[in-house]
Amino acid sequence: MMRLADVFRYSLQSMLGHRGRTLLILLAMAIGVAAVVVLTALGEGARLYVLKQFTTLGSHMIIVLPGRSETSGGAPPLLGEIPRDLTIDDALALYQSHAVNNVAPVVIGSAPVSWQAREREVLVLGTTAEMEQVRQLTLARGKFISTNGPHRGAAVCVIGHTLRKELFGNQQALGQWLRIGERRFRVIGELAQQSHSLGTDIGDLVIIPVASAQALFNTESLFRILIQAKGRDSIAPAKQAVEEIIRKRHDGENDITVITQDSILATFDRIFTALTFAIAAIAAISLAVAGILIMNVMLIAISQRTAEIGLLKALGASDTEIMLLFMSEAGLLSLCGGLAGLALGVGSNLLLNQTFSDFSIIAPTWASLGGLGLALLTGILFGYIPARRAAHLKPVEALTRRR
Repeated sequence: MMRLADVFRYSLQSMLGHRGRTLLILLAMAIGVAAVVVLTALGEGARLYVLKQFTTLGSHMIIVLPGRSETSGGAPPLLGEIPRDLTIDDALALYQSHAVNNVAPVVIGSAPVSWQAREREVLVLGTTAEMEQVRQLTLARGKFISTNGPHRGAAVCVIGHTLRKELFGNQQALGQWLRIGERRFRVIGELAQQSHSLGTDIGDLVIIPVASAQALFNTESLFRILIQAKGRDSIAPAKQAVEEIIRKRHDGENDITVITQDSILATFDRIFTALTFAIAAIAAISLAVAGILIMNVMLIAISQRTAEIGLLKALGASDTEIMLLFMSEAGLLSLCGGLAGLALGVGSNLLLNQTFSDFSIIAPTWASLGGLGLALLTGILFGYIPARRAAHLKPVEALTRRR
């Protein structure tokens, strides 16, 4: 009866005795496992990146858009004719709900911003003091626009980090007067340096009171209303209250679209999770290819080692022990190739993390363990046919190299 140590030693000697064949199989297995690890890490990284982008919008947020998405079957209209505009008074009325913590009406437009001889076309955001809490904005210096009332259009502004650097360089920006379009605004605050949020550069931005933005862009309507619920449990009742309040103000018309941040996050999470699993399944196909390679190489090896198999059987080795020898060799090849692929995949992910610092590329644990386990399983399954063929060789025929 063979001991496990003898089986392992025999398999290792066979691998070392045919280095070219062994390296070929290890390379195939390593590429398959590395593909699973790297591709699932990219899918997971994309998922985490999108979730991070949405969390930078703020917490417990509800977004109110003018127009009903069901009306046209598509996205709510951002431009063009809609049933009724959202107004500042609509936004203020939402405080009737006890589930609402903060409400920030929003007007957005693009305008040239100049100081002395320097000019830059930037995004102008008209809003109220509540925006600081709703979007979790951080000030580097100065203060945010005041709470003197949304209908009062004070000539003050808060500028982003990038805009301050482009217009003022190393000079003091606080207290200076900017020209936005045809109007002048005094800088009272500077936003701290922050990353992009859903493709919008927070640093290249001017924030002014919402009434001033309405006057600047000659409009009474709001682009949207941002609402911060009092907590996660308050999101659903706040959404329901928003729909009821606006419907009463708009003569019973359901002419708004209300989107919760959690629903958006849940949707993207499901999409990217499914995408990650699909990518992992595609990458796993390469492991099947590696398994076929193991089967073919071992079938060739059996034809070259028939005398050796015949000698083992003549010395008393049973069919089960012969199968165990070849199955263990296939398993050892798969395990070594899988470990090499795991190391290659982790190393590739570290290199990608250094290259794309804003993108967290880390393979989920299930992908790493699954890739390694699948490599081992593939090797054993495809090694079964050669092992079974070797076990059924007759000693005399094998010794005389006849099949």
